Amino acid sequence: MQRVAGALTHRNYRLLWLAALGSTIGTWMQNYAQAWLVFDLTKSNFYLGLDTFLAQLPVLLFMLIGGVVADRHDRRLLLTGSQYVQMFSAFTLTALILTGHVEVWYIFILSFVSGCGQAFGGPAYQSLIPQLVPRRDLPNAIALNSTQFNLSRVLGPTAGGIVLALVGTAGCFALNGLSFFFVVFALASLRLPPHQPPTHASALGEELKAGLRYVRNDRLVMVLTILVFFSTFLTMPILTMLPAFATDVLTANHYAPQTRLSMLLACQGVGSIIGALTIGSMGRFKHMGRVLLVVQVMLGVLIASFAQSRILPLSLGLLLVGGIFFMMVFSISFSLVQLTVPDHLRGRVVSIYMVALRGGWPIGSLVAGAMADKFSAPLVMGVNGLLLSLVAATLLLFWRQSALQRA
Repeated sequence: MQRVAGALTHRNYRLLWLAALGSTIGTWMQNYAQAWLVFDLTKSNFYLGLDTFLAQLPVLLFMLIGGVVADRHDRRLLLTGSQYVQMFSAFTLTALILTGHVEVWYIFILSFVSGCGQAFGGPAYQSLIPQLVPRRDLPNAIALNSTQFNLSRVLGPTAGGIVLALVGTAGCFALNGLSFFFVVFALASLRLPPHQPPTHASALGEELKAGLRYVRNDRLVMVLTILVFFSTFLTMPILTMLPAFATDVLTANHYAPQTRLSMLLACQGVGSIIGALTIGSMGRFKHMGRVLLVVQVMLGVLIASFAQSRILPLSLGLLLVGGIFFMMVFSISFSLVQLTVPDHLRGRVVSIYMVALRGGWPIGSLVAGAMADKFSAPLVMGVNGLLLSLVAATLLLFWRQSALQRA
């Protein structure tokens, strides 16, 4: 248990972890209800992908700047401000539904607003973690952070389905708005030394270039950043299109589409929890880079198999194992980045990595959604899975020339 949850023995990390768990449950509750709302209003996979794209677009536009800001200013205050921005978006959407004025374009705008809060809050949060635990517990803290994110993906849609059935979509959005107070209160309770601003702050553009130069010159960080972009570009659209699979593909059973969607999300989330705990309990180990690529090859095969399945129990099993493998890919990759980068560049380098991580999802969802409307969701995700395996297999084939040998 010490190896699995060692970071939780530190008070500051434990407070923020528990608060983030409550808040992320609210976020996934809203994501569940919002996906159904968008699909109900439009009946379009493309609009599902567009909503995901707009929610993540600020990550592409502003997160690099957010990384520079996180290295300059008090990360706790930046993260607090991001919670208020997302809270505003959730409560506004609640009011629109209650007054009967909700339209899909309003949903898109508020998704973008929430993304702006995340673009500045994300680098601040990830850069704050090394201040909450000693270096020896950093890989465990990263894995536990992934665990709470994915635990919320199990609990959030489940709670969202109950709230949606009892009080409707407005209840899901309102509870999400309230959940951001958990993080605000936890941040105010952290015991941290006073923020020390940089003594020689350069121009914002120069500091951003310094972070980009570091990533460019460090081959390991560069390869990990490129690899995580392709991984999310090809993998994450499966979550965006799960409403389509639940409604149009996995129909040979007596469950309602909403129930099928909750089951699919829950299995993928449970698998991700298992994967994060597995990596967290191992800490740093030999040949992490090789393990990363082998797991990615297997993940691609699992995604392609899920796309071809028409049997609900088989699809649930494939998503569960796929969740394990995806979280292992992410946890190994991000741990290697955090262990490599120096603290004075952490915000900038982490923001570059997160742009690749989170940018791949909306771009991939937008492309996959458009292609799914033209062809089909199973065909698109089948091709994505095979391409994911091909990328990792190619790096394994040229292993001796790969920077991942350092890992």
